[in-house]
Amino acid sequence: MPSERHKKQNGEMYDPGEETLVEEKRRARNLTHEYNQTADGEIERREELLSELFGTVDESAHVNPPFECDYGYNIHVGENFYANYDCVILDACPVEVGSNVMLAPGVHIYTSTHPLPAQGRRIDDDYEEYAKPVTIGDDVWIGGQATINPGVTIGDRAVVASGAVLTEDVPADALVQGNPAEVVRKIDQDADYGPDSA
Repeated sequence: MPSERHKKQNGEMYDPGEETLVEEKRRARNLTHEYNQTADGEIERREELLSELFGTVDESAHVNPPFECDYGYNIHVGENFYANYDCVILDACPVEVGSNVMLAPGVHIYTSTHPLPAQGRRIDDDYEEYAKPVTIGDDVWIGGQATINPGVTIGDRAVVASGAVLTEDVPADALVQGNPAEVVRKIDQDADYGPDSA
């Protein structure tokens, strides 16, 4: 019989109150608490904590505290990952992030989700939830207060505007904005860049 962790990782209904999962979340909370207490100059300690917390992380990663996550081990980030203040990643299942990705302040990434019928959302002895992975390609910039919902994939070089709420996949080289987010235009990667390029 599959464990609750196995079910969680594979998008099946699982019991989030199962003892092992509760302990894993407690571990992540302790590590994020310690990370969020570090001083700005404690670069090596921050690297150690991120490497203990995340499933995959490069030493080039920079995460401004405060930062919060559920489990940590489901977060996999490529080179030159940057997350500004107040980012939240609820990683009940994998969050795969490419290289050269920037998260502005307050970005939230969710994998956890719940049944639509009310009875399935009641916190009781039979309560279960499920999760859908999130994938973010290379060279993506996500603006402040943007929300990435469960199951969303963001293509390479895409830009997500501040405050956008993503409920569907984003193609590569697209600029998206709004709630729900929609493609505004395709980004010309050969254009000149600078203050006037937006």
